Amino acid sequence: MLGISLAAPIGPVNAAQVEKGIKGGFMNSWAVGLGAMAADALYMFAVFLGVSRFLEYEVVTVFLWLFGCFVLIYTGFESIMKVKKEAQTGLGVRSNESPRQSFQIGFLISISNPLTILFWLGIYGSVLAKTIAEYEMATVWLYSVAIFIGIAAWDFTMAVLSSTARAFMNEKALIAISAFSGVCLIGFGVYFGYHGIALLLG
Repeated sequence: MLGISLAAPIGPVNAAQVEKGIKGGFMNSWAVGLGAMAADALYMFAVFLGVSRFLEYEVVTVFLWLFGCFVLIYTGFESIMKVKKEAQTGLGVRSNESPRQSFQIGFLISISNPLTILFWLGIYGSVLAKTIAEYEMATVWLYSVAIFIGIAAWDFTMAVLSSTARAFMNEKALIAISAFSGVCLIGFGVYFGYHGIALLLG
């Protein structure tokens, strides 16, 4: 349930999965989810190493918000420009992007997402501290794997739904959804930027 609660809220990764699923099919959407999970694995490992204490420094938190802002706005604009170009040339929104490229996008979005960072270093860090105090390390790893199973289940479901949906939509609907996904990424970027600037200005 904790893994699903991390993956389920509509966020940058879900928006990217919908876009890639509609444009490139199941494998591209699933690759975005796998990329995001790879970033999650790095953060989980970082928690085990005790990196969460660095969040106590305000400058680190401000950097995370602003860096996430830049990555999401850039990715969103790039997505919208591609959709615009495809619509003008009449090529449609079907993508020849490889799953490897989609994996890289998912990884980049997740690794730069302050909310993901705060979840793993904050919420998971707290759960880990409590679990380690009460259980053996084998149980701690089992709980951590269970979190990843929840994330994987949600990402797989998103990949299936987005790739299946494109078979029932005409070209205009696909273009509109792809453009909307790009706008969502920009919106999340602005949201992150607002929090970073607000924290910076006190």
